[in-house]
Amino acid sequence: MRTRYRFERRTLLTGGIGLALAAVPGARVPLAQSLDKVSFQTNWRAQAEHGGYYQAVAAGIYRRHGIECEIRMGGPQQNPSQLLLAGRVDFIMSNGFQALNYARENLPFLTIGAIMQKDPQVLMTHAGNGINSFEDMKGRPILIGASGRVTYWPFLKAKFGFTDEQIRPYTFNVGPFMADRMAIQQGFISSEPFAAQQAGATPRVFLIADAGYQNYQTTIDASRRIVTEKKDLVQRFVNATIEGWTAYMKGEDVGAANGAIKRDNPEMDDAKIAYAVRVMKEAGIVQSGDALQLGIGAMTDARWKSFYEGMRDVGLYPAGLDPARAYSLEFVNKRVGLT
Repeated sequence: MRTRYRFERRTLLTGGIGLALAAVPGARVPLAQSLDKVSFQTNWRAQAEHGGYYQAVAAGIYRRHGIECEIRMGGPQQNPSQLLLAGRVDFIMSNGFQALNYARENLPFLTIGAIMQKDPQVLMTHAGNGINSFEDMKGRPILIGASGRVTYWPFLKAKFGFTDEQIRPYTFNVGPFMADRMAIQQGFISSEPFAAQQAGATPRVFLIADAGYQNYQTTIDASRRIVTEKKDLVQRFVNATIEGWTAYMKGEDVGAANGAIKRDNPEMDDAKIAYAVRVMKEAGIVQSGDALQLGIGAMTDARWKSFYEGMRDVGLYPAGLDPARAYSLEFVNKRVGLT
């Protein structure tokens, strides 16, 4: 299985594979009502980690909100941020670092929702080898990709005393991991551990978010122009997306959504999808923290401030940056999907 590390690839994505998902017949939209067309660019090929968007299309949720949503699947030659900056898409899937980049570079874009309350980034090693905590990893070689060195790695250095001398190149496959029982490598909780299991290993997984790493992941980003000029459309898109994610995480009639994921990305199968959904639920990737009280997609000023200050303190962002310029809380925290 080809290992995928979405944050790493997120820095490489350019271009576009346009894939429009057909709406399900019977969606409750008045015949006389025209649908607002929007495009949403994902950060990688279709997978369970995008399931809520596929669910919102497949179950007709976007249509019930008066929207025809075109999901444009990401890939190795695409950069969602560049597509957004060029005005080629309406919304993109991104992350907290990109939001702070908007503020730092004074760009007219911002984050309007955060689907993943926890960044799925993990370090993993082999069970039973004596490495039982992040503290036990200090001084040991760790397989890390290029973008990890400027995102979560500075956090780990500050938190646990890691040093750059520990870094070894990550080749985005589990071969080196399988060859060394003392190996430690990066991954996403929903992907690399599954690949290691399929190869015969028993991985032990350490979620960096649980150590205090506060990056929002799988965010929804948009231009300030659409947020200002089309508030109603943006609100309907956000609400429908949240409803799609609520249904997908509950496992309510997700067969059509999963079928669309598998059609768009033949590397996906039922086992991979089921594993990803299960570990996302167990780890609280989507539904934890503020989302439990405010609904999926929740964000808060306090967390954005804390995330910025933490990344400032490790040298990734300058002092004096106003993190409030990176996001808007206008469209989330409305308890959509909570009953």
